[in-house]
Amino acid sequence: MKSKVFLLILMFPLFVFGQQKQPKIGLVLSGGGAKGFAHIGVLKEIDAAGIQLDYIGGTSMGAIVGGLYALGYSGIEIEKIVKNTDFMSLLRDKLPRSSSPFFDKENAEKTKLTLPVSKGKLGLPKGISKGQNVLNLLYELIGSSEEIEDFSRLTIPFFCIATDVETGKGVMIESGSLPAALRASGSFPTLLNPVVLNDKLLVDGGIANNFPVTFMKSKGIDIVIGVDVEGKLIDRDKLTSAIAILNQIVSYQMYDQSKEEKEKLDVYLHPEIFNYTVVDFDKKDEIIEKGEIEAKKFREVFKELAAKQINNKKRTFLKIDTQKKYISKIDVKRSENYTIAYVLGKLDIREGDSISRQEITKRIGLLSATKNYDRIDYALIKQRDNSYHLNFIIKESIENATLSLGAHYDDLYKSGVLVNYSHKHAFFSNDLLSLDLVLGDNLRYDLNYFVDNGFYLSVGFKSRYNHFRANSKYGPIISQFPNISSVNIKYTDITNQLYLQTTFDRKFALGLGVEHKYLKASTETITNNNNETNIDNSEYYNAFAYLKLDTYDKKYFVTKGYFADLNLKWYLNSTDFNNNFKSFAQAQGTLGFATPLSDKITFQNTNEAGFTFNTNETGIFEFYLGGYNQNFINTFVPFYGYDFGELSDVSFLKTEFHLRYAFLDKHYASFIANYARLDNNVFKDIDIFKDIKSGYALGYSFDSLIGPIELKYSWSPDHRDRYWLFNLGFWF
Repeated sequence: MKSKVFLLILMFPLFVFGQQKQPKIGLVLSGGGAKGFAHIGVLKEIDAAGIQLDYIGGTSMGAIVGGLYALGYSGIEIEKIVKNTDFMSLLRDKLPRSSSPFFDKENAEKTKLTLPVSKGKLGLPKGISKGQNVLNLLYELIGSSEEIEDFSRLTIPFFCIATDVETGKGVMIESGSLPAALRASGSFPTLLNPVVLNDKLLVDGGIANNFPVTFMKSKGIDIVIGVDVEGKLIDRDKLTSAIAILNQIVSYQMYDQSKEEKEKLDVYLHPEIFNYTVVDFDKKDEIIEKGEIEAKKFREVFKELAAKQINNKKRTFLKIDTQKKYISKIDVKRSENYTIAYVLGKLDIREGDSISRQEITKRIGLLSATKNYDRIDYALIKQRDNSYHLNFIIKESIENATLSLGAHYDDLYKSGVLVNYSHKHAFFSNDLLSLDLVLGDNLRYDLNYFVDNGFYLSVGFKSRYNHFRANSKYGPIISQFPNISSVNIKYTDITNQLYLQTTFDRKFALGLGVEHKYLKASTETITNNNNETNIDNSEYYNAFAYLKLDTYDKKYFVTKGYFADLNLKWYLNSTDFNNNFKSFAQAQGTLGFATPLSDKITFQNTNEAGFTFNTNETGIFEFYLGGYNQNFINTFVPFYGYDFGELSDVSFLKTEFHLRYAFLDKHYASFIANYARLDNNVFKDIDIFKDIKSGYALGYSFDSLIGPIELKYSWSPDHRDRYWLFNLGFWF
């Protein structure tokens, strides 16, 4: 009975307006993060009733949903868009590994914690992400309405609210770039970076005005429908995250102001969404249903409103634009740190291409993956000949330096802490300087300087200092002294390389260069006049060439893709510590692939080979197999079932089969089998399966925030030794 009286009270003003002119109806949608999906359920009921809205206004998620509806999308179409969108990946600016520059595939992916450095001081990120993926999606959805800069000229006139960070006041946006306006209105602090728009730094509109009913009334609207997806202040036992606490703080003023706005409404809907949070994007189906349940209570009200709209125009609903456009001209507005060749090389777009908005999003992802840009906008401008001009407006990041931290432990290098300093455009346009400094049981550094010239040939310089001690069955020594079960090896490598490189589609890299290498290997197990025995202590002058392919979807725990690393090195000259150096060459390569056998099981195969042209008299550059590290240098090759460096010869063949089972999220069980043959020339006869060495491993791995944590048990039927293998963190 009470609900019927309530509906009669709500419907009273409708009867009054019915005796007058056709009423103008406005819709206001509040902000609420993921809770804003409930708006979709209400829009579906509005569509079913046939209501013609004369104005829409919204804040945050209410602005995004309302903006799409104002463009011409139906409630059902918006529901499809939402259900087909991975919002967590969207908000984190997550990109597939295939988007990463080849330099990053090789040299990054070593840390999770990265902090910006500005003017010599460490800072904190402005948000979890820059929001580029959100902006890209909005550009895809806006399509043919992109040229409309006056929001009152949309299918339904529209405005949205953002907050000026400097003043704390609400800003009504009703003109300009609609994608940028929606992105600004939804810039929830800590989740998304603020947006600069019309010389104002803007964040989520919910901070200043989460329910802009007064703004709607100022548009001459007679009846205002308001959908409120605000929650309520939560108890302290549920304030368990930074986002929850921040949302609580923001809510104090917001709820007080919204209370006043609600009193100005003619029709007020408040879906039952109190048990959901602003980040419950994985519960979108449930939240949409809550909106539908609430809207159905007002079905009669909506029908009565629609009945009063005598001059109701039939609405044509919009579909997502997937058509390819012929690009006759490309223009890039940019600052000076990166050349046009660099930008277009990363975008991989040329004049004459035919491309859809969805493909443009993927290409923007290629440029965004460089992490050199805060924001990438674009416009497709149709010409008289039906071609399009593609104009990019690119805002470079002012944060050109970062500091990253990582930690690692393995049985060879022991404990290590990685400090990485990266500096972009340090000396020239398009360049990147990256220094890895490893502090711990074995000090190391790895310096990379690379000038990326996009379409054109790029140039790089590498410098590496690597040092370790190992107690192992080091092959060359054990073969000379069979009474010794293991030796203590000290190994020092200092390598400097200068090279030229070109890349293709971020998958292939082809390069050649020159190298200076200093190598010292010694052992205290065998002494001469109480001094350690030097195995080598020489400098080498070399030339090299390489071809690399990397389409793996992940650096670790790969599930699909292909990998190749083929190298040819000529040892041209040496200071020749052992007085037996002769120029020689070595070819070494790795070929691998991974494929899913099911949702949880992955099969990975890796094949490696090495061959020496002309006899290597020094012995130091034989191929050494054994151990399990993923950060071996020079001619050391991992091989389960044997100790580090235990097997050696001047040529080898190896294959590894890896079966990985994801029994829980980020938890893996593995079975590994590897087989190898070593000889002076493994290809000298047809029977390559003769004298095969074999090894096996069972393991558990966890993909943690600091990198892989792995425990493996390894053995070989060739001998009685067994090994427990452990590593912690990303390999470096």
